[in-house]
Amino acid sequence: MATKIRLQRGGRKGYAFYSVVIADSRAPRDGRFIEKLGTYNPNTNPATVDINFERALHWVECGAQPTDTVRNILSKEGVYLMKHLKGGVKKGAFDEAAVQQKFDAWKQAKVNGVDAAKAAIAKAKEAAKATQLAAEKVQNEAKAKAVAEKKAAAVAAQAEAAAEETETTEAAEA
Repeated sequence: MATKIRLQRGGRKGYAFYSVVIADSRAPRDGRFIEKLGTYNPNTNPATVDINFERALHWVECGAQPTDTVRNILSKEGVYLMKHLKGGVKKGAFDEAAVQQKFDAWKQAKVNGVDAAKAAIAKAKEAAKATQLAAEKVQNEAKAKAVAEKKAAAVAAQAEAAAEETETTEAAEA
């Protein structure tokens, strides 16, 4: 049986959410599958991937063929790196401890990169919020100035009207 590792679409219209599954290549996209390996949510920034690493590695080593998108996902999660490193162990290039050390170093570098990207996004959001707040303050000050001018003009008009009224009453008395 030819097995494929592929995405099974879920979610709603315009907001796709995928399950990463092992399925017979003849089965429909959202139909019957052999095993669910995890999920992939491209709607978050960065995309959220939750994969059962050991089972994914097992299926890749067994010869299951991933689709292009799933190959990229598994590569970014380190499944193909681990397969490559385990191939080196089989050939005698290095031992299991060295494999785990290399993989952990790679994973830590990847986590640091993702954290830096998230920090940059958060910093950009804060900067945008600060510029928006500054623009809003300037706009509010302009509105307050216009309102103050309008009130001053109204007070001046009332004072002028009162002065005219007192003049007319004084003129009428005289």
